[in-house]
Amino acid sequence: MSGLLSEDVLSHIGKQSEPRREIATRRDIRKYAIATDNRQAKYLNGDVAPPLFHLHLFWDVVPLSELSPDGVSIDSLVPKFPLEKAMAGGLDITYHKPIKPGDWLTATRTLTHIYEKAGRSGPLIFYEILMEVRDDDDELVVTEKTTRILR
Repeated sequence: MSGLLSEDVLSHIGKQSEPRREIATRRDIRKYAIATDNRQAKYLNGDVAPPLFHLHLFWDVVPLSELSPDGVSIDSLVPKFPLEKAMAGGLDITYHKPIKPGDWLTATRTLTHIYEKAGRSGPLIFYEILMEVRDDDDELVVTEKTTRILR
């Protein structure tokens, strides 16, 4: 192992974002269903949100100049890593209850893990972010664990 992870980088484990509160509207649900070619009537009518609807709901809206080279908003939750080429490492989503129009949802993201592995072409850094989405009754609606790989 090359020891790329400093104590400063590792100290970010447990860092949590400010809660983000958004409303799921029937119009947004319908637009998402159409954009993703989801043809089920319950989605097209906006009665319930299709899978993955929550992904964009909490994204920052930023100018193009504030996006990374791969078109992603720069995440203030993660530290500056010694490796910078990012790749998707996985997405594990659990839906606890459906998202319906009029639901106010609050998302909180936590940097839960940072670790290093040796790859065939050199060292790799992995980090994981857990997002919990809750409704106004504080019931869990969605949990999402995102893993990113840096090389």
